[in-house]
Amino acid sequence: MRCIVPVLLLLALTACQSGDDVTLAEVGITDRLPGAPRFDGSLSRAIAGAWQQRPLDHELRTRYVRTDRTPIYINRLFLETSPYLRRYAHTPINWFPWGDEAFETARALDRPVLLSIGFDTCESCDVMRAESFDDEDVALYLNEFYVAVKVDRTLRPDLEATYASALRQFTGDGTGWPMTLWLTPAREPFAAGTYYPPGDGDDEDLPSFLAQLRRLRTVYEAQVG
Repeated sequence: MRCIVPVLLLLALTACQSGDDVTLAEVGITDRLPGAPRFDGSLSRAIAGAWQQRPLDHELRTRYVRTDRTPIYINRLFLETSPYLRRYAHTPINWFPWGDEAFETARALDRPVLLSIGFDTCESCDVMRAESFDDEDVALYLNEFYVAVKVDRTLRPDLEATYASALRQFTGDGTGWPMTLWLTPAREPFAAGTYYPPGDGDDEDLPSFLAQLRRLRTVYEAQVG
């Protein structure tokens, strides 16, 4: 009987540490994304708790993986139920799901919003995820100067319809994936496109994603913000 008490105590302590009080640092994942502030305690604990409850077949869709198969980065999208949104959960982008928090943050910081709309079977969405959204240089710029919002069109067809009209207005075509839009904090679009290639080139016909981010940040600051 004397051996039972320490074992029960150990189990109790383990149970306490595996609940909502565990932070990302305690599960070996950084709580800071490039160019972004550190997650506050409640968000860190929520994501850490979700990580501990992840399914055994959870897939890490990122180039940033440690040798022990834990991700270097994790973001708010890990808390979402959409498989499409969770595909972006280990990219170094400080993603927000669509909602008031994202736009209130953009308003408080006086930043433009980068809105990306896609869906689970979209091949070009996955290409852009791997090429640009899973790139630390892009993340550093995007996290420092924008608020990034990701939307699953299958869950929000209303948003797809609204911003398809904006895409048509800016490009002449209301189709193409992923939908990539630049919004004010009031959710009004001031530029739109679809797929942008990686790199740092500024080709007039099809600039790189990073070049477009830089150009449209200047437009926002000079004409919109």
